[in-house]
Amino acid sequence: MSTSQYGAATDRTYARAGFGAPVRRGRRPALVVVDLTRGFTEDRFPSGADLTEVVAATAELATAARGAGVPVVFTAIAYTPAEASGDCLAWLRKAPGLRALVEGGEAVALDPRLPYHPATDRLVIKKGASAFFGTSLAATLTGLGCDTAVICGATTSGCVRATAVDAVQSGFPVLVPRACVGDRARGPHDAALFDIQAKYGDVIDQADALGYLAASAPHPA
Repeated sequence: MSTSQYGAATDRTYARAGFGAPVRRGRRPALVVVDLTRGFTEDRFPSGADLTEVVAATAELATAARGAGVPVVFTAIAYTPAEASGDCLAWLRKAPGLRALVEGGEAVALDPRLPYHPATDRLVIKKGASAFFGTSLAATLTGLGCDTAVICGATTSGCVRATAVDAVQSGFPVLVPRACVGDRARGPHDAALFDIQAKYGDVIDQADALGYLAASAPHPA
């Protein structure tokens, strides 16, 4: 992603800091699909937006990943009724609209347009922004022999960025296909992609992502 949209002064500042070097891609990626649940992908939910194009692009990558033997991991935020209605989670005090994401509810179901296969795909339930925080995701990826995380999902400025940061901190190079992430507003979306490209991963196009998955070595189930 070019930094030119933020002006020449920003370009020079980031170049001087040494940001934006390309990641070293591994040969055994995993596709991590962050929170493409109905509560985020449908604008009829208070926490959602119309992410039809993001879902379609992610579905294309998930199908390609499965065909190449690349593991696909989906995540969803889901709270117990006690967590959703109580006062124990600081994030829900800051973002009370997320209290609607209750276990078993319509809002926490994966978008039905995604090719989720329960028999082969992993599903990680989380309580915070990062798919790594408080979950088994890092151990799962390590156990699968994965060495790179291809991250899709929503929202770009929230859970996708947090997952990208924690993926790097867990030792996984990060690729973020631009067409496969979305947000409620363009400004936070663009800023998050700028930040990810500068410091945490490579923001890539769909053709690059598809080609990378196709060329990856098969994984054991």
